Amino acid sequence: MREAVTLNGMVLLSAPSGEFDRRLVLLTTGRGKITAFAHGARRPGNPLMACTRTFVFGKFTLYEGRTAYNLQSAQVANYFDELSSDMEGACYGSYFLELADFYSQENMDATEQLKLLYQSLRALLKPAIPNRLVRRIFELKMMVINGEYTEQPLSPVSDSCAYAWEYVVLSPVEGLYRFALTDEVLREFERVVESGRRRFLRHECRSLEILEVLTSD
Repeated sequence: MREAVTLNGMVLLSAPSGEFDRRLVLLTTGRGKITAFAHGARRPGNPLMACTRTFVFGKFTLYEGRTAYNLQSAQVANYFDELSSDMEGACYGSYFLELADFYSQENMDATEQLKLLYQSLRALLKPAIPNRLVRRIFELKMMVINGEYTEQPLSPVSDSCAYAWEYVVLSPVEGLYRFALTDEVLREFERVVESGRRRFLRHECRSLEILEVLTSD
């Protein structure tokens, strides 16, 4: 048997497998997106039950198999339980996970994507930052990490909106969620980021469809 590896990561997807197992998709720093099976995780009282939910962030200890990994244990740093109990926050978070799942790859350095996910989920829990703004910052920074973006907005905007765009493009992930916008500038920022999303983030996320229905006026 191969030696166990311990990876920092987040659960992007968790689905039943067989009678008692779970199939996980993890985004990890060292090995990108990987598939792992948590054997017995659906049995009552199994120690893997709590750490195999979506949004769970921590250190995962796994054994590598021929086509997938087997989860041995996890040291959870954040369960993001507050998101699970907030329908709107959970919808935003699920959209972030789906987008990261689509654009991440196996054996790819996913450090920046993982940091963006973690910081964005934390931002959803802060009442001072509108979820609408969190979404657009996440989308723009995801474009930057993927290397598909424009240095300036795709259409003319106010100085405030242009500054917000530049701030997101140039700032490290840890410093992204440190500004606010007036309602007028936020609408402008939403418009130009949406133009970029349609041009560069071409995946149509089902979770986004649900989110837009939920948050529509």
